[in-house]
Amino acid sequence: MEITAAQKLRGEVIIPGDKSISHRAVMLGSIAKGTTEITNFLQGADCLATIQCFKNLGIDINHTPARILIRGKGLHGLKKPADTLNTGNSGTTTRLISGILAGQSFSTILSGDESLNSRPMARIIEPLNSMGAHISSINRNGCAPLQIEPGNLHSIHHKSNVASAQVKSAVLLAGLYADDVTSVTEPVLSRNHTELMLNCFGARVSARREKDGQATASVLPCEELYGQKIIVPGDISSAAYFIAAGLLVPESELLIRNVGINPTRAGILTICEQMGADITYLNKTSAGGEPTADILVKHSSLKAAVIEGSIIPTLIDEIPIIAVMAAFAEGTTIIRDAAELKVKETNRIDTITENLKAMGGDITPTRDGMIIQGAGVLKGTHINSHQDHRIAMAFAIAGLVADRNTIIEESRCVDVSYPGFFETLNTLKY
Repeated sequence: MEITAAQKLRGEVIIPGDKSISHRAVMLGSIAKGTTEITNFLQGADCLATIQCFKNLGIDINHTPARILIRGKGLHGLKKPADTLNTGNSGTTTRLISGILAGQSFSTILSGDESLNSRPMARIIEPLNSMGAHISSINRNGCAPLQIEPGNLHSIHHKSNVASAQVKSAVLLAGLYADDVTSVTEPVLSRNHTELMLNCFGARVSARREKDGQATASVLPCEELYGQKIIVPGDISSAAYFIAAGLLVPESELLIRNVGINPTRAGILTICEQMGADITYLNKTSAGGEPTADILVKHSSLKAAVIEGSIIPTLIDEIPIIAVMAAFAEGTTIIRDAAELKVKETNRIDTITENLKAMGGDITPTRDGMIIQGAGVLKGTHINSHQDHRIAMAFAIAGLVADRNTIIEESRCVDVSYPGFFETLNTLKY
């Protein structure tokens, strides 16, 4: 995909549905009794992998562009699949469905593509096995393919070393099948979509913050969940690229509609404000516990920021685009406490550094982040996305303000989370 510089950006953007919420809506709808209707579902490759997995587990799912109808069969209604469940490139699918499958009465194998099968799964294997599950890495390397055998689950209080919504969610979902209260304590609060949606479907979930900043979520065993109507808000992670584009391209003004602004996900907005961004929130509302707003973005002169600590879990997926913003900000931006970047679709510390340097950016990688000196100028070049959707989209935005054309290699990887991204971008250019 070739990206040319933009003189200005104007218009409205309707962001596809939130990826994290779309995954969870399909999973909970499948193990609930009755019909679940999902609108504004993200039609991306990862979420489609979740749908296919539950179809293969015997769930009737009517999938159209307008809505998803799931005829759930209850907590114990899943059936043994005829073959390996293919989770594609989706770490969310793999980790969360493991928690559900740990409570079933049949064995399952989970596997994905080459990238997925190189990502760490011990972080969910260990707590689930401590609950009485029987999950093993078939290649004995702590990665998928995973073999999941039936087990009798009991409650635990898992203390996680990292703030990970996927680890927390896997344990809480398994906790639905346990014998008593199951809890997860994290160093800081990670995104809480699972807790909100479980309560929406009829589970009993509680959350508390500790004095030292730790966060604990707990779930009681559940007899049944019940089908719901879910309206998925626009994905803040996808909105982030257009927020950055509106801030960076001169004379730009963009209105981004119906974006989820859950504070456990919206750290990018806090950082933008710290960097001096001109952002206005309009039409704030809430559905199913998830706050949303329209976001009005205008071109701004940005200044550097230090990004660290408890805000990192709320913006971990947005660090590639934050790095692009930092390249145009006045001063030195420091990102630390973000070692989780190393175990995403790529080692994003490496792939951000490689591509920002290729464009002439001043970036130094560190053990758990990066240091970026805002030079205020980038040059177009060939960008190697390494088939990482967030790298491809972040550097497409960089290409809008580069001094010559930018080529994004393997650009179709954006379909994982934002089919139509490049088409939408082109409608805004003047």
